[in-house]
Amino acid sequence: MKTAPDMTTRLTRRSGRGHHALMQLAGGATVIGLLAAAGCAPVERGSAAPSSSSSTQQSASLAEGDRSRGADNFYTSDRVTVEKVTFSNQYQMNVTGNLFVPNNMDRSTKNAAMVVGHPMGAVKEQSANLYAAKLAEQGFVTLSLDLSYWGESEGEPRNLVAPDVYTEDFSAAVDYLRSRSFVDPERIGALGVCGSGSFVISAAKIDPRIKAVATVSMYDMGGVNRNGLRGAMTPEQRQQALAAAAQQRDVEFAGGDVEYIGGTPFELTDESTAIDREFYDFYRTARGNSPATSTQPTLSSNVRFMNFYPFEEIETISPRPMLFITGDQAHSREFSEQAYQLAAEPKQLVTVPAAGHVDLYDRVDLIPFDTLATFFQNGLNVQQ
Repeated sequence: MKTAPDMTTRLTRRSGRGHHALMQLAGGATVIGLLAAAGCAPVERGSAAPSSSSSTQQSASLAEGDRSRGADNFYTSDRVTVEKVTFSNQYQMNVTGNLFVPNNMDRSTKNAAMVVGHPMGAVKEQSANLYAAKLAEQGFVTLSLDLSYWGESEGEPRNLVAPDVYTEDFSAAVDYLRSRSFVDPERIGALGVCGSGSFVISAAKIDPRIKAVATVSMYDMGGVNRNGLRGAMTPEQRQQALAAAAQQRDVEFAGGDVEYIGGTPFELTDESTAIDREFYDFYRTARGNSPATSTQPTLSSNVRFMNFYPFEEIETISPRPMLFITGDQAHSREFSEQAYQLAAEPKQLVTVPAAGHVDLYDRVDLIPFDTLATFFQNGLNVQQ
């Protein structure tokens, strides 16, 4: 069995030229939508260590971060049992996840389950484990996973953008859950946070075994890369981004350095945007930092998102139910609203008051876990 490579060697070749080039696309102005979506989580520019669910690995040198409104990314529960698992996708790559099982669950019976995906470019220890633990407390079997090329899952080169593989990872997780003796194979749902929201939609369109779909703070990773946030990207900027990626392919084919792009800054300045500051407070502080976070995608592969259309034919998921959760202050709100408009019934849009995009990663006082639990109980026919 292949193993994921040593994380200390994964991210050593980077010079920042690609990031600088993209920053110039708008005549010196940052293309906010593309940079935010190049990883809807921020980037780590140094080496990274294998992922771990232990919050004790947080660096003492990190700022504490804003822990208001119940921020608790590294939440653990004494009501559930967590087991690290590995399974293969159809690309014969090993995907690593955390399986959460309620302690009081009767393992001799068949139970409802769901797959939980992390923000684009993050790892399962960021947001996904929290949601998986909280929903396991509600009686579900849950499985958080590291998408291929990220975290503890396989895939080379690291940080590759591969929407089709990400979509397959969710179906592979369903394969795994259906093989568990205590899981009802006909009652499996999927939940995606941030970029994974678009991946679970993509998976559900072609995998009818996914019986209910929910997204939180969703990014349409295709639309935001093609158009930017709120359509801010011009056709000229899009073509320049494609040209930069194509040029970088030539460099890498000739043996040159791999370039990485996007993400949250490592330091805030007077010029830092509100989005910069929002992501920084989660990923660059002890609030949400994970030593395995290496969210900066490769420049040459990131343009693959421009060929990714998760909302096309979203209506074909019906009659399976869909739930879209967003914050009323979220810069990503447009994507949940668009998906809701395009989806067929049954569907539900929940807008959380006084919540931004990243707030719904970990602020348990804001995240509507009861709404999620009720949605999946109804959608997966859970007897109360």
